[in-house]
Amino acid sequence: MAKTELYVVRHGKTMFNTLQRVQGWCDTPLTRTGEQGIHYLGLGLRDVEFTEAVSSDSGRAIETMRLILGEHVRGPQIPYHIDKRIREWSFGSLEGGYDAEMWGVLPRILDFPDYDDMIANHVSFEAIANAIYHADTANWAETFDVLTERVKNGFEDIAYRVEKKGGGNALVVSHGLTIAFLLHLINNENNVRMDIDNGSVTRLVYENGTFTIAEVGSTDYIKKGVALSQELLS
Repeated sequence: MAKTELYVVRHGKTMFNTLQRVQGWCDTPLTRTGEQGIHYLGLGLRDVEFTEAVSSDSGRAIETMRLILGEHVRGPQIPYHIDKRIREWSFGSLEGGYDAEMWGVLPRILDFPDYDDMIANHVSFEAIANAIYHADTANWAETFDVLTERVKNGFEDIAYRVEKKGGGNALVVSHGLTIAFLLHLINNENNVRMDIDNGSVTRLVYENGTFTIAEVGSTDYIKKGVALSQELLS
């Protein structure tokens, strides 16, 4: 049986990412810069053998997957599924506001003077989730337990399905905080301040029902795609 590995990609840069606005279950399209970055990512991944592809149900994740598969040598033949369990966190009534506003409110709820002090004190994902849940006046945000169950089950089910079919690589497009949270669930030493860039690749190995982290937030495939694009133009 081949090794089972997930190539987990954060979606391309969107309008709200550029404007530094909170984007969880709400959605904005990829910018031209975001599309270009994913175009290069697709070129960098074009020769990787994928047994299946899975994205969240958010438009930005679906568009990212479309662009990657469009560059892949076997893109049309790779089975593609959508799984809403790997979507971003819901920020409820905080959605659409500026990042600085949300990250200004949450420290006060958790009794910290500011964001930097909150992070310096190694605030937990559970505390952040609970603060969002209590700050949300629309009652749409998820509790920590609900988040844990859906994210854990979503990614484990993808890996288990691949493993059951004989193993191999799966291409997965998800979201920044969801990926960082998954890394924390795998190894709780991974804290809230995780740099998961748009278009970066996090590789996870799955064996005997357990994930291990092979690589976090790599932009090497984008760089490879840029180099390949330049070669093709020369």
